Amino acid sequence: MARSTPSSIGLVAILSIGLVVPSAVAIDGPLANATVSFGQWQTDPPYDRFETKSDRLRNVHQLIPSQVTIKAGGAINFVIGGLHQPTVYADGTLPTDIDTTKTTPSTGIPLGVALINDAANRTYRGQDPSRQPMLTQTATPVSQDRVEVVNFPKPGMYLVICGVRDHFVQDGMFGFVRVLP
Repeated sequence: MARSTPSSIGLVAILSIGLVVPSAVAIDGPLANATVSFGQWQTDPPYDRFETKSDRLRNVHQLIPSQVTIKAGGAINFVIGGLHQPTVYADGTLPTDIDTTKTTPSTGIPLGVALINDAANRTYRGQDPSRQPMLTQTATPVSQDRVEVVNFPKPGMYLVICGVRDHFVQDGMFGFVRVLP
């Protein structure tokens, strides 16, 4: 009996490790990831951002492509150009399900931009986009452009919106991620 106690404790310890390992496991291969452009800078007429601020009026408020397909466990690379906030809602959520009256103000530059804060069925909300200030409005230059990579561990059809209220409501800035088993 004395010999089985240490091995029983060891077995319990090994099995307990499995409880702390994250259930989301990334995959590789076909349909492991996709890229969605979340806003794009216009080039006609020519636009030089080298020494100028990022003129928000020169940004195209669209998700391109508007629908992508990956396998469960895969990821979407949201390539964000400009003041945008990727927000993902659970399988089956439609644009009409989003309560756009629930907002929170942005906390950086620009201050007070209405960001959708409807937590119902929300699975991911990107960072406050105003925390990526415009190039000429801060002492430390930082670009609004960035990448946020989001994992989708379960199959379904997920709604992705721009959390900037006016982009979603006025510009129809949304799309879908189809996740296969």
